Amino acid sequence: MSRIQRLSCFLILLNPFWIHVLYFLFISSFGFWVLLILNPKLTPKKLDLFFTSVSASTVSSMSTMEMEVFSNSQLIVLTILMFIGGEVFTSMVELQLRKLKLKFSEKKIACVENDLNSSLELGDIDDHNNFDILKYNSIKFLGYVVLGYLLIFNFLGIVMVLVYLKCVSSTATEVLKSKGLKTSTFSVFVIVSTFASCGFVPTNENMIVFRKNLGLLIILIPQALIGNTLFPSCLRFCIWSLGKIMKKKKEVVGFLLENSEEIGYLHLLPKLYSLVLVASVFGFVLIQSVAIGAMEWRSSSNNGFSGLNWVEKLIGILFLSVNSRHSGESIVDLSTLSSAILVLFVAMMYLPPYTSFMPIKIEEGEEGEGEEENEIMEGNKKRRKTKRAKFVDNFVFSQLSYLIIFIFIICITERHNIKQDPLNFNIFNIVFEVISAYGNVGFSMGYSCGRQVHPQSNCVDMSFGFSGKWSDNGKLVLIVVMIFGRLKKFNMNRQRAWKLL
Repeated sequence: MSRIQRLSCFLILLNPFWIHVLYFLFISSFGFWVLLILNPKLTPKKLDLFFTSVSASTVSSMSTMEMEVFSNSQLIVLTILMFIGGEVFTSMVELQLRKLKLKFSEKKIACVENDLNSSLELGDIDDHNNFDILKYNSIKFLGYVVLGYLLIFNFLGIVMVLVYLKCVSSTATEVLKSKGLKTSTFSVFVIVSTFASCGFVPTNENMIVFRKNLGLLIILIPQALIGNTLFPSCLRFCIWSLGKIMKKKKEVVGFLLENSEEIGYLHLLPKLYSLVLVASVFGFVLIQSVAIGAMEWRSSSNNGFSGLNWVEKLIGILFLSVNSRHSGESIVDLSTLSSAILVLFVAMMYLPPYTSFMPIKIEEGEEGEGEEENEIMEGNKKRRKTKRAKFVDNFVFSQLSYLIIFIFIICITERHNIKQDPLNFNIFNIVFEVISAYGNVGFSMGYSCGRQVHPQSNCVDMSFGFSGKWSDNGKLVLIVVMIFGRLKKFNMNRQRAWKLL
């Protein structure tokens, strides 16, 4: 057996959860190593650099460093990390592994046997099983569709931003020049970040410096939607459209659209679910927009929307509402918003991307009966394994329970800061930061020297997240939270996040 075949067998046999864990740990560690070699303008702590690498890989955009300290080459590395860490890219890799698994299963290849005949061609599919052939071809076609979806929308977004910066807005170009950022690097970085729902922007102020560049905001809003919350609906529409154009693929397209659960691809949802998802997403955006408009429209001197006209406010509110789910880009200082809006943001960040408030009944009876029959047939040894698995299941908590545990631990690690700096290190700010990391959003309340109870003469306001002022132990916990949040789909109940128990 060749090394490639052995690796393929190992990945097929390995649980998908552990594949994801190893994948994110590997790209985060590799990204940290490359960033360390390239050396930033200002040498940070190695932990902060690793934190940034994990944040980019898990598309969390939690920040403990100012973004402008990174060189152009480092920004390119972060762009690559965001691209390969995005859900669309990783789901495409999952499809390739699933297709490879079908190849092995169709030829009944025993991956655990070392004496596998190396001359056996894995690409052959038995002709007698038409259903399996159709399923394999459908997954293969779906892989190409997802790849095209990923490349085309990123390319179109990059081109639109470049055209906007070159031909439309001189003010945005001047901002980039003043910060020493290349137009091409910024365009690629911000589109990849937005599409992957990361939220990193290569400026210290995030999108605040571009809050009056309405064209740029309008370009980024659909990118944030089609790359995350509306990805299943847009993907299904793309497949349906290709079926109308490519007559030769009509059978494959029909199989994909009618057998989404059989395909086993998380992002390929049934027709009804896809339609309701669109309504739910725009419903959440509408609720937030109305709430933000009602609470923040009348601008005061310290309000984030001060200095904007009514059109700029409308676009800004829409941009903020869209990004509060998972993208995490902001045009205002969140600490200036009202408490009611911040609580609403906490709820939006907690919800998984495909949350849909529709009573879709999931039939589980047949699956449960099949499992019981398998347990009886597999004997005592299998039953012992099942008992051990059930014992472990007692320690699998709800998502809310895990968040409470993480917040509890961070309150312990930051107990000194909570005592000495209670206005910055209040419980709500900690909860906000943890849920933002868990939701892979990147929203942060920031840190202000002006809120210190005991002012420090050497304190300087920095444009990074609140977690940048945490202890090393607190940052390590937040790294775990980001990775856990990126893998939460393995412990979700059909996206029903509002069922807390």
